[in-house]
This record gives sequence, structure tokens and C-alpha cells, in this order.
Amino acid sequence: MQKSFIATVVLSGAVAAFSGFVQAENAPVIGKKGTSPYVTHFVFRPVQSLEVPGVGTASLLEAVGTTQNLKGEPMLDKMAARCTALNVESGEKKYIDGACTLADKDGDVIFSTFDTRDLDKSQPDMNCGTHIITGGSGKYTGITGREPFACQDMPKLAGAGGYFAMDIPHNTTWEIKPKSTASKGKRSSEAGGD
Repeated sequence: MQKSFIATVVLSGAVAAFSGFVQAENAPVIGKKGTSPYVTHFVFRPVQSLEVPGVGTASLLEAVGTTQNLKGEPMLDKMAARCTALNVESGEKKYIDGACTLADKDGDVIFSTFDTRDLDKSQPDMNCGTHIITGGSGKYTGITGREPFACQDMPKLAGAGGYFAMDIPHNTTWEIKPKSTASKGKRSSEAGGD
């Protein structure tokens, strides 16, 4: 009985170890740099507004959604997106600035800022603005990049509250630098070198 129990424990351990190895072998590989087209399916929620009739408005927006890599690759796919934005309209000035996080299933996060006045003229279809990836956590530590994006209105949402939906396609060029290189470059730029 005891030999049978020990054999079962050893066999179970071997199966568990092997299945972990198979999972690691099948885990998607992100790489260290690339270009990733993806779309974020957003729902926007107005949080607060300021308005002076005939002069201008400023609205604070929160956006939440999910991402989909358009090539079916693992980078920037199936991530939870959350953004805070300031929408300003005054006279000829109309722009939206903000910041976003993208979190993957492991809890690792990419952080970016965006500006709708920063247009990449080499990509005329991405005519709504540009995200600048400034960093991340976990597997995204040391990430930087640029994400020109477009804005595609979705059908009006039912109900009150001023919520609206948009698809935001991005064409992202990114690089994950090793931690020592990323922090070394930061120290160099802080010291005035670059």
C-alpha cells in the first residue's frame, strides 16, 4: 500500500512538472521589439465638465475596453485598457490629451500618454493622434514606443449618462530594452547627456 502511494505521488509530481514544461513551451513569446497593429474597443464615460457658453468646454472622460491584435499575435492582444482624458473645445482649439494603461492577464501593465494634436503624417489613416509608450511593469519593464491611432465612432449607446463607444485602431512600434540599458539611458539623460 505504501509503495503504491509513493509511486502515485512520484508519478503525479512528474505529470505536474511535465505539464508546466509544456505550458511554458506553448506560452506566447512577445519578443523585444516589433510593430503591432491592434484595436481597442472603448466605452467612454463622462466624469466631469466645465462650460462657459459661447467660450469653451472642458470634459474629463474615462474610457475602458479591451484590445485585439489585428495579426493574431500575443503582443497587445486581449489586454484590459483604461484611460483618463481631458477633452478641450474653445474657439479654434479642439483636442484630447490623456494617459492609458493596458494590463494583461498576468497583471503586467503598459503605460502611455496621448495627444490628438500629435499626428504622424507618414500614416495618414492614423489621423486622430499618437500615444507615446513611456514604460511598463513586469514583462513590459523598459518598454517604449509610438502608437499613431485613428478614431472610429460606434453606434450610439442606449440609456442616459452620455456614454459613447469608439474603436481606436493603433499602429504601434515598440521596443523593450533590458532594465540596465533603460535605467542607464535615464541616468545619462538626467546628467545632461543624450
